[in-house]
Amino acid sequence: MASRTPFTLRVYQGLTSASVPVADLVLKSRLKRGKEHPTRWPERRGQTEATRPDGPLVWMHCASVGEFLAILPLIERLDGRDIHLLVTSGTVTSAEVAKQRLPEDVIHQFVPMDVPQFVGRFLNHWKPDLALFVESDLWPNLITASARRKIPLILINGRLSERSFRRWRRTPRTIGALLSHFDLCLAQSAEDAARYAGLGAPRYVTTGNLKLDAPAPPANPEKLWALQGAIGQRPVIVGASTHPGEEAALIDVHRRLRHSFPGLLTILVPRHPERGPGITEIARVAGLNHAQRSVGEMPNRDTEIYIADTLGELGLFYRLAPIVFVGGSLVHHGGQNPIEAAKLGAAILHGPHVWNFGEIYTALDAAGGAELVTDVGKLTVRIGSWLKDNEARKKVAQTGLKAMDTLAGALDRTVSALDPYLMQFRLERQAGEGA
Repeated sequence: MASRTPFTLRVYQGLTSASVPVADLVLKSRLKRGKEHPTRWPERRGQTEATRPDGPLVWMHCASVGEFLAILPLIERLDGRDIHLLVTSGTVTSAEVAKQRLPEDVIHQFVPMDVPQFVGRFLNHWKPDLALFVESDLWPNLITASARRKIPLILINGRLSERSFRRWRRTPRTIGALLSHFDLCLAQSAEDAARYAGLGAPRYVTTGNLKLDAPAPPANPEKLWALQGAIGQRPVIVGASTHPGEEAALIDVHRRLRHSFPGLLTILVPRHPERGPGITEIARVAGLNHAQRSVGEMPNRDTEIYIADTLGELGLFYRLAPIVFVGGSLVHHGGQNPIEAAKLGAAILHGPHVWNFGEIYTALDAAGGAELVTDVGKLTVRIGSWLKDNEARKKVAQTGLKAMDTLAGALDRTVSALDPYLMQFRLERQAGEGA
């Protein structure tokens, strides 16, 4: 195998193998900044106190919260099939969501840093029988070490943007070697499948986007009731999963509309909650009354900007707002997920930079279930129009919900693709019992 390993990967493996002292320093720095769990950070070195259960173990790896939520229905579908499930992710926020949402018998661990010694320690302990990598979080040492142990690898909900495709084409042998280790690539779209094929994936199938089959995010009933009581009948708009620059734009929109719509409340839900204090300062400088959720404040009758800088509460705010601007799209980020807002009946607005969810936004826009705005002026006009015309807004929301229904089905197709591997576990168990 070493002779077939591209030079770039051999260099990468050598450098990361020698990087243990540096990796430890990085971990300590991240721990100080709250980027690592205060008691579980050894998991990032492949160390754990958790016990590997007896029997077949399916390992599912996702990068962060979005990918975890996408595979949650798949986890629930596979749970109870006489197999054990191990889920890994790389962020503190994803671990918190996993703690809240995973079935009790499913194990969560932080993925080890991509250092050969850490990866080896992780694989030696867990000995997975099947590995499912989600979307595009492909770590070279994790993949090659798994392949050496003859662990079947499958990429699920695979996504490869045009930008990433062009970047990988500069090192075709590197990506080709990594993808060659995968038994199967299950792609979100035909375009994604074609890109994987172009980079050397030996087997690929279009199964669709699992995020379209994920249920709408939950909401704590008591918290929802409290917020509904605090807001009353005021007109509400939400800026969801916003990035730097977008909060200032939405605050500008609010200032332009506040006199035409008395009592208007703008709720800002930043993609990264730690940015809450900075957003609060923007609202203060703008001269607007504001409240910050992370410090326990609730909106009152005078609150104009409510900074919802908490984790895992989008389900609350989507249920409160008939109009949602989905962030990461006015800035050059690629757009955040519009599916949850659409499923909860919001009329959706977004900017032009939505390649992360291009197929979904294209379907929504074409059906009339969402609308593209390119600047603050157009965003102001469209929000104002929908605040005035409730029936037009409802029509957009209903159309968006129907568009989501037509795109669903990825979960069933993914399970069907995995069934032969899961059946093998069953046959091996039956053979062992017979012997």
